Amino acid sequence: MDFEYSEEERRLKNRARKFVEEKLSPIADRVDSIDDYSPEVIKLLAEEGLFRYVAPEEYGGVGLSSVAACIIREELSRVCTQADVSFIMSLFAGHGITEFGTKEQKRRYLPALASGEKVGTTSITEPAGGSDISVIETSATLEDDHYIVNGRKNFCTMGAAAEVCIVIATVDPSLGAKGLSAFIVDCKTPQPGLTTQIMKLISPHPVYQIDFSNYHLPKENILGRHGQGLEVVLSMLGRGRTTVGAAAIGMAMSAYEETVDYAEKRIAFKRPLLKFQATQLKIADMITDIEAARLLTLRAACTRDREDSEESVKQASMAKLFATEAAQRVIDEAVQIHGGYGLIKGARVEYLY
Repeated sequence: MDFEYSEEERRLKNRARKFVEEKLSPIADRVDSIDDYSPEVIKLLAEEGLFRYVAPEEYGGVGLSSVAACIIREELSRVCTQADVSFIMSLFAGHGITEFGTKEQKRRYLPALASGEKVGTTSITEPAGGSDISVIETSATLEDDHYIVNGRKNFCTMGAAAEVCIVIATVDPSLGAKGLSAFIVDCKTPQPGLTTQIMKLISPHPVYQIDFSNYHLPKENILGRHGQGLEVVLSMLGRGRTTVGAAAIGMAMSAYEETVDYAEKRIAFKRPLLKFQATQLKIADMITDIEAARLLTLRAACTRDREDSEESVKQASMAKLFATEAAQRVIDEAVQIHGGYGLIKGARVEYLY
């Protein structure tokens, strides 16, 4: 079994690391402190060509590789949350259209997503339903050459920025999950019957509520077949779930690096904290958690790139579970080692926590 990146993957990792250090690091604190999305970050990602990893080559991208997406997400989330969510939400949309879109939809949307001209996202969750999508109430009723959409969506990341938002709505409530369909909606351009507003969370994040009130959507904006919405959702989530561990690893790595640096400089009882064995043991546990999470995540990504199967879903779920809990442990330990300085508003570990 080969645990090494390919030469192309190493180049991508080095390029992404250079990009985040030189372009994102100087602005990260500022853009990550706002609730709204950042056009500045989207522009930088587009100029660097990272959005090309959300679409196939024939549509201006470089292909949808889960390993590449994990490499990019780890580097972006290590420095800038805004950049990470901007990238992954476009990847969700790019995957959905690649797998289920018509030739015209692919031609219309994928090159724009790959260039960063348009931002993508998905909108599934509602006030009364999250993981259980069978209770989705947002309706899409077909009338002549258009659908009339009514309902409310919550927790839509990048919603107000997205000109390519894949919205899940019911076309037949009596069928439950089998009555769902997917639609491509432009949430950024002002139009009758569609409004967005920011949802303020415990920490700044570009998350929005979307309201539809007799919103007219062209018939050709349906994604996939009538009633195929559940399949679209599961496919998009399968692609995205594989990369969640990588984002957690990036944040954990940031906390680890901050802690090592702090422990080297912080003097207690006439010597650096890093010289105390208790601190060394904590830091050893932190990096062990990170490395274990990275191996699980990359195994899941490699499996996902080979096959879309029950095994790939199982591995992605295990990696997501372990990596997110490992990140929580690492970041909590980082705050403990920083002591009171880990609680100061604006400190990196306080933000990560």
